[in-house]
Amino acid sequence: MKRFWLTFAQAVTVFVAAYFVLTTFRPDLLPRYTRSAASAAAVPLVTVAPAPAAAPPPGSFRTPAQKASAAVVSIGTFRRPQRHPYADHPLFRFYYGDQSQQPEQTGLGSGVVISPDGVVVTNFHVIEGASDVQVELQDRRRVAAKVIGTDPETDLAVLRIELDRLPVINVGDSDAIKVGDQVLAIGNPFGVGQTVTSGIVSALGRTQLGINTFENFIQTDAAINPGNSGGALVDANGSLIGINTAIYSRSGGSMGIGFAIPTSTMRQVVEGLVKDGRVARGWIGIQPVDLTPEVRSGARIETDDGVLIAAVLKGGPADRAGLRPGDVVQQVAGKKVANVSELLTGVAALKPGTSATFQVKRGSETVNLTVTSAQRPEQQRHRQ
Repeated sequence: MKRFWLTFAQAVTVFVAAYFVLTTFRPDLLPRYTRSAASAAAVPLVTVAPAPAAAPPPGSFRTPAQKASAAVVSIGTFRRPQRHPYADHPLFRFYYGDQSQQPEQTGLGSGVVISPDGVVVTNFHVIEGASDVQVELQDRRRVAAKVIGTDPETDLAVLRIELDRLPVINVGDSDAIKVGDQVLAIGNPFGVGQTVTSGIVSALGRTQLGINTFENFIQTDAAINPGNSGGALVDANGSLIGINTAIYSRSGGSMGIGFAIPTSTMRQVVEGLVKDGRVARGWIGIQPVDLTPEVRSGARIETDDGVLIAAVLKGGPADRAGLRPGDVVQQVAGKKVANVSELLTGVAALKPGTSATFQVKRGSETVNLTVTSAQRPEQQRHRQ
């Protein structure tokens, strides 16, 4: 009996080993069993419906972020190294080799696609000094961009890219926003990739920051960091209300004080650069000075309202209209001016060749003068 069980155990072991070898190395030699049609039909099929997309939780900015993010692009700038004047000479190449070099990347920033034909708005300081500009979309498509025009005095630049199926942001009305409104800042901070931060409108009409010639900033506490420049500041509906431009910082990172150029300014600049290659601004040829207590005391000016004219360009529009040094401009085209920034903005808003009334305080008298503005000369911007 023991011999029989030993033989049986050995046979089973050999069979199991052979089956393992066949299933591992030659499964095609084993018979295949399939379910009959009748038995297969008897098995019920269960169809699982896809789960519906979850609605954003209360207070979520998912919808405006998704709506605006696709139209916000990353911008890389490159500069071609200066070639030696004899780089192509045979003897130079024999001794020093081929000196041709690829453009080196010099900066990163952000931009916003505002039209289906590829118009992209960014900051001038993002592309300043670049020989090549490359745009990368959220879907990873990359393309070289052409610079349509720049406006250093507002720190804006307009690019154009040639791509199909471009996402376009909805341009909103920056004049309709109020302090306390919720906003999102979208861009590419530090080159880490597209990032969305949230905050509120902290203040409106910020001027005299010394950043640009013409200033009318939206201030926000949404985190804006290096690389966000040129990106989008959008409202709770995902509509563009500003171009992120600058921050106040002691560390180089966000401290909750950021500034954006409103779309009211952006529209004027983009229209001028796309249509004429420049922005049409009024100019009258004066040197204005803020009425500080020291200035009022030194010039013996009694009024606190307005801007002092320190000098008038001889033969310029202001000189021809009768403006004199020592006059205090209080209104331009019916709008009060309280500082140099407001005066420059008011004059710049005048269409070249048109006339406007300037209310001037001259001594104890109030005088109204009609000034015909000229085209403002192009200015070179020196960023501090």
